[in-house]
Amino acid sequence: MAPSETTGQQAESNDVVVLLQKQHEEIRTLLDEVLAHTGEQRKHSFRLLVHLMAVHETAEEEIVHPYARKAVDGGGAVVADRLKEEEAAQRALKRLEKLDPDDPAFVEEFTALREAVLAHAGAEERQEFARLREEGDPARLQLLAKAVRAAEAVAPTRPHPGTGTGAGNLLLGPPAAVADRTRDAVRRVFRGE
Repeated sequence: MAPSETTGQQAESNDVVVLLQKQHEEIRTLLDEVLAHTGEQRKHSFRLLVHLMAVHETAEEEIVHPYARKAVDGGGAVVADRLKEEEAAQRALKRLEKLDPDDPAFVEEFTALREAVLAHAGAEERQEFARLREEGDPARLQLLAKAVRAAEAVAPTRPHPGTGTGAGNLLLGPPAAVADRTRDAVRRVFRGE
């Protein structure tokens, strides 16, 4: 998968719950790959993970969580809990980006992040996605999938802690996305990709 793509962009992912669950599967795979490898392969897997998590969480914050707040009974509390988890993950990713991926401190902190992300994804799937499926409008879920894809196309590709709201991401998103995507392109040129 190219860094500019995200899982769920395929036509069969015409429902936001399907799209996001496929992305969760890929995030789980990348979490395992980071720990399974060393050196350049670990760096590569980590970069892919950071990119996917950044665009995934931004799209959720801008598109999915606002709908869940309205469509799901008790949605405000469910979303508030998920946002706290997402903010903690963004801070951890930002710290990890500064470490050498082969440093034992990276492995220790990444292992803790992995467990937190797995718990977050499970809670999101049970408490938000399943309830969106039960209580949400099927036509709206299809529209949300399109909106998520559009948001991911312009989302920042790195974590930006402190913007854990849709409004914060809307303000930061475009400039950060341009800066992040420019940085990504320059790095690809220097790596010969």
